[in-house]
Amino acid sequence: MIAILEAQKAGLLRAKNWLPNLVAGLIVGVVALPLAMAFAIASGAKPEQGLYTALVAGIVVSLFGGSRLQIAGPTGAFIVILAGITAKYGISGLQLATLMAGVILMLMGFSRLGSIIKYIPAPVIVGFTTGIGVIIWVGQWKDFFGLPSVGGEHFHEKLWHLLQQLPHANLITSGLALSSLALVILTPRIPYLRKVPGPLVAMVFATLIVSIFHPTGIATIGSAFGGIPQKLPSFTLPDFNFSHMVQLIGPAFTIAMLGAIESLLSAVVADGMAGTHHDSNQELIGQGLANIVAPLLGGFAATGAIARTATNIRNGGNSPLAGVIHSVVLLLILLFLAPLANNIPLCALAAILFVVAWNMSELPHFIGMLKKAPKTDTAILLITFLLTVFTDLVVAVNIGVVLASLTFMQRMAGSVEIQQHTADDLDLELKQLGRNHLPAKVLVYSIDGPLFFGAAENFQRALAQTHTEPKALVLRLTHVPFMDMTALQSLENVIHTLSKHNITILLSEANDAVQQKLTRAGLIEQLGQGHCFSTFEEALNFCEIFFAENSEKAVVNNH
Repeated sequence: MIAILEAQKAGLLRAKNWLPNLVAGLIVGVVALPLAMAFAIASGAKPEQGLYTALVAGIVVSLFGGSRLQIAGPTGAFIVILAGITAKYGISGLQLATLMAGVILMLMGFSRLGSIIKYIPAPVIVGFTTGIGVIIWVGQWKDFFGLPSVGGEHFHEKLWHLLQQLPHANLITSGLALSSLALVILTPRIPYLRKVPGPLVAMVFATLIVSIFHPTGIATIGSAFGGIPQKLPSFTLPDFNFSHMVQLIGPAFTIAMLGAIESLLSAVVADGMAGTHHDSNQELIGQGLANIVAPLLGGFAATGAIARTATNIRNGGNSPLAGVIHSVVLLLILLFLAPLANNIPLCALAAILFVVAWNMSELPHFIGMLKKAPKTDTAILLITFLLTVFTDLVVAVNIGVVLASLTFMQRMAGSVEIQQHTADDLDLELKQLGRNHLPAKVLVYSIDGPLFFGAAENFQRALAQTHTEPKALVLRLTHVPFMDMTALQSLENVIHTLSKHNITILLSEANDAVQQKLTRAGLIEQLGQGHCFSTFEEALNFCEIFFAENSEKAVVNNH
């Protein structure tokens, strides 16, 4: 159900809930102001485009998303991807990629893929978020220290050039940046300022310093971007160039996947804090719609923002009304207070992003995982982190997921047991069936676990290498939840190999899903309709009757 309808059904849109949501929306709007501009600048866009993104995505996701507490907007996780797209394709390319990502997100939601995102392993998520945090931190050195522009396509090249430029840092800019950083960190600990967002305090302080003392050499929004226009965003269609769209398919999928992961993580955090339950598929639809509308109104990629969503909940927000109010606050600031943004120093926004990078990196969690996780998970964590920093986020996530999947399949394959049972092993069960022993020259094998391509080789080897010359082999499938095509082909090979030695294969106790796959693959027909049984007892009875009939035929033929 759409969040706004769910909130209405729950009675959260009644007048008694207006005030707490109004207060929460006002606070979140103020928190979002410096972050939206900082994220936009770091992504290669103009500061006002960050505001456009925040106000458009905030309204759309609040009304059409799957979580009634979600606050959407530009986030730090996107910075690395968006900056790369902007540098290569320009802001128009970024907006086209965002729109394409929005379509992908909506298709994912309509296809009910919302629950699949949560299966991305923790080492991969922690690895790339820590890597993103490092890239954001280093990427803000230029504005934080007032350094000249540096070149270099890759992270290590940029880092080396920045280190070479550090001796030439602007002391006034660095001092103001350090003061802003201290305010962001310490404001929550200062009496009477604890409820005021630290980023806002730092931005106002730094802006007042620049406005009053006019220090030289400090870059501001006015000097770098010409200020923020005091008007509503205009509707503009991106250039739907087919060749650009083909080139942007990869970046669009990256935006969509990262947006899906972060928005659903944020929704999970919100559920944990407020005791609610989000609709993951509807959330993807709402996020997709927001990413379609935002670039049409001058914005760029947006997703659920964990920090702003948590701020919303802590300050009493309990319905989508808070998200709408947050957007209205940003709109009013844009219309009436935009000229005051001219003197906001970029070093203050860089200081804010330093803290964002630290929070995003989750360094204590990263180090804790390195110490406590199994060796394979530790390797996946480090590989994902290093690939994120030194190559590309897309490569890092893809390789991380592939490695995690291969590791999981190896563990699963190792957990599948294919065991031969003797009469002694089956003694109790045979007695319950009124038997003292197994029929002569009958082997019994049981499989415990999913029979898939990872375990197929072990399965085929175990069944093909029997150490006796049985007349029949009973394969018990009681504990096989599913079989894939590779396992079916392996079973077919086993049937073919053993049939050359005149060994009859009987299947017993397969569940309905496995039996359907056996039938569809033609194995039931190959074995013979009478060679597949619902119980172990039926299989043993068949062996006795079948071998008795064959013995009689052999006697008759001999005479």
